[in-house]
Amino acid sequence: MASQKPGKKVATQKKEKLFHPQSRKAEQLMRVQQRKSKLADLAKARLDKQKIQADIFTFFYHALPAEGVLTLDDLHAIVRDVWLKRFNEDLEEERKSRRKGRPKSTREQKLEELKLQEAELYRTGMEVLDLTHPRNVQLFRMWDQKEVAYIKQLRFIRISSESPELVLVSKTGRHPSLIARPDPLAEPGDHQMDTDDSDEAPLLIEPPSRFASTIMTMDEPA
Repeated sequence: MASQKPGKKVATQKKEKLFHPQSRKAEQLMRVQQRKSKLADLAKARLDKQKIQADIFTFFYHALPAEGVLTLDDLHAIVRDVWLKRFNEDLEEERKSRRKGRPKSTREQKLEELKLQEAELYRTGMEVLDLTHPRNVQLFRMWDQKEVAYIKQLRFIRISSESPELVLVSKTGRHPSLIARPDPLAEPGDHQMDTDDSDEAPLLIEPPSRFASTIMTMDEPA
């Protein structure tokens, strides 16, 4: 007599719970999903900003001389004659490709706006890495051209086309080799002012309004 085969167990699929759209549980799930979406958007925006910053720092990294440091005039020349003109060819191509009587393309408008914003930023006071400082340049040469957090430890200055001979130290630098040891003979209030009160490195990507009155305010007599 043939033995009976044991019956196959039928896998039961767990039913997904359904909630009324206006129930408390549904609202809770919606808030959780909205929070996840917001966090994802913030993370993406942060990564995008870091990529922009890395690209900007990379530009100045390749602008370094083979040896030594830049003079202040050299730094102004790089910003004025290279950085601010980097989109000139693209803009000219957009203008040539536009037929007579046709409106400007979206790309042409964005390039023109960007050039105006950056020119205004340079006029009112633009923050850049201090490439005139020997130790700062030495540290900058050690950068892997990827990690933005490393750059934020370095020394930044603010320069402007209106007053090219003036320099404002905006961030003295957090790297241990840039932090000056306190002078035991110095007066209690005798120290260099450091305006590094945030984690941001607003190099060429912040709105000009942020710097519009900074130089004048800090240069005015108390």
